[in-house]
Amino acid sequence: MESRQLKWIYLLGLSLVWGSSFILIKKGLLGLSAIQVGSLRIVFAGIFLLLIGFKSLFKIPREKWKFIAMTSVFGTFVPAFLFALAQTEIDSSVSSILNSLTPLNTLILGALVFGVSFERRQVWGVFIGLVGSLLLVFNGAMNHPDQNYYYALLIVIASICYAVNVNLIKKFLSDLSPLSITTGNFLVLLFPSLIILYLSGFSEAIHVEKVQNAVLFIMILGVVGTGIANILFFKLIQMSSPVFATSVTYLIPVVAFFWGLLDHEMLTPVQFFGAFIILIGVYLSAKKSTVAK
Repeated sequence: MESRQLKWIYLLGLSLVWGSSFILIKKGLLGLSAIQVGSLRIVFAGIFLLLIGFKSLFKIPREKWKFIAMTSVFGTFVPAFLFALAQTEIDSSVSSILNSLTPLNTLILGALVFGVSFERRQVWGVFIGLVGSLLLVFNGAMNHPDQNYYYALLIVIASICYAVNVNLIKKFLSDLSPLSITTGNFLVLLFPSLIILYLSGFSEAIHVEKVQNAVLFIMILGVVGTGIANILFFKLIQMSSPVFATSVTYLIPVVAFFWGLLDHEMLTPVQFFGAFIILIGVYLSAKKSTVAK
């Protein structure tokens, strides 16, 4: 199969996998706490990646491990718990749309902190994206009084963490293979996550049937939505370009929205408009921005 055709297959596959991550978190929360969802996701992904990428750890120079640790915190550890906690109060489809702010935040942090150049249209993209986010959140709060939309701020914080992660990797770890970086990240996080999982009382609840069902959803999330998805993403970058690979950001909310419909979630017309505005903002700023997942 030609590379041009194959890259589209990878792109669509990633959008399906990452777009499904939000509903998997929601299903996991039916039997687990947010802390348990976040830690289990890291544990399953960590075990999987160590099995397939352990040898790549020896390619990481000793002086790079401090940056590996930093990217593990910003790129995986904090977002995993923030997404789970946020979805205890807001819909999975709303979470996926707000997650698309990651390229905008990458642009902002890259310009302000890491000295990355930007264009005028990208600034407009940031502004438009923020307007869309405000519409989405405030209208959701008005029409869903049973949901605490302050929790939407956790998704925004998670997207900022992803943005920090991307800029750190670009500046300090660009000479390492993606598999080495990812496997190193989860080696750093595996043991703290196991400790958190144990302290959460998970071992006492595992015998409950709804907990076992929830664990199955999070296992799929960790192995497929994190481990395998990262491998697909890195291959997509190699066969195309970072700009093409990050266009998966536009498709993730679409997939998540249809999962939300199947699970009886619904956006208001104003929220639809807000989501559309966010995607316009992402498009305008995407030329020099990248996404982390």
